[in-house]
Amino acid sequence: MMARSGLRRKLLAALPLAVVAMLIAASPGSADPRPSGPDVSGWQHPSGAPIDWFAVKSAGHDFALVKATEGTNYVNPHFQQDTASMRAAGVLRGAYHFPRFDQNNPEEQALFYVQNVFQQNVLGSLPPILDVERSNGMPADVIINWMHRWLTTVKVLTGRNPIVYTCPGFWKYEVANSNQFTSYPLWIADWTGSPQPELVGGWPNWVFWQQTDRANIPGIDAPSDSNVYNGDMGPLMVWANTPYYISMGSS
Repeated sequence: MMARSGLRRKLLAALPLAVVAMLIAASPGSADPRPSGPDVSGWQHPSGAPIDWFAVKSAGHDFALVKATEGTNYVNPHFQQDTASMRAAGVLRGAYHFPRFDQNNPEEQALFYVQNVFQQNVLGSLPPILDVERSNGMPADVIINWMHRWLTTVKVLTGRNPIVYTCPGFWKYEVANSNQFTSYPLWIADWTGSPQPELVGGWPNWVFWQQTDRANIPGIDAPSDSNVYNGDMGPLMVWANTPYYISMGSS
């Protein structure tokens, strides 16, 4: 190992600086070429500060995933402004629902989410998303039943197959590593720095990978999560420009 390192240093020293710079730029560890984007909620609006989505776009981010609703009575107060500003800046919008599993009304929560997120059949919206990371004290069988009902209702209302967000530890221990949801695309959180995220629940692949919760992104005044899109799933623009069945109208 040491002999190879010494030889590599001698070879690099003999090369013109411009060539060395090109080799370094092309080496592993350079910028990830996959589409990237933050996911944000009220925490990324400290003291109510707006997000500069034009700066986010200029920094090379193509999409963002925004908390929209929780339960049946909470709408992110920044959601509509973020949505309008993202569309103006050319940032594709994903919007997620944070479930309350201790409220036995997944259909009501599904309708509440759709009414607030898909008020218009506008292109540039990624599929619906369910954020599964907190059990509310409910056992796995309750969570699994609840998820089936919410996901089915949202799919019927929108015509789009929802995405499930989770993290390996939660899914394995709170959802019994259920393999009942592999027909839905996976957004997985894995902050370990591994070359690929850990897959759970029988999912063979992922569509979004949340790689960190400590990203500093121009235009956002607080650290945010950062994600990449899996190009193996097809062009991102196709995901964002598939029409929805209906326009729900104002809530």
